[in-house]
Amino acid sequence: MGKFKIKKAKNEEFMFNLLASNGQVICSSQMYKALPSAKNGIESVKKNCCSAVEDQTVEGFEKLKNPKYELYTDNAGEFRFRLKAGNGEIIAVSEGYKSKAGALNGIDSIQRNAPDAEVVEELE
Repeated sequence: MGKFKIKKAKNEEFMFNLLASNGQVICSSQMYKALPSAKNGIESVKKNCCSAVEDQTVEGFEKLKNPKYELYTDNAGEFRFRLKAGNGEIIAVSEGYKSKAGALNGIDSIQRNAPDAEVVEELE
């Protein structure tokens, strides 16, 4: 089972990672000024993690309503995704993947791990 790990950054802001059961980072959050905001971000990921995927890597892709995953290629040609909440805010982002299949596996991993993931705080 996965877990959300909240960390405190050097600038006193907070962020979280969703980790797979093997400890690998599946997705990361933005920086939050307060711990309760980071916890709200986790709840938003849990709530929106089973959203549809808007595949922006194909020409003429269908625009979906939020919440959704946006699958895209970055400037280096790697595949990435971001999870957007119903209000359009980005609530989680992925690392770069060499293949589209790898990025889709990352989305699948969020959908499997996020709903029941425990929340761990590592604030020291």
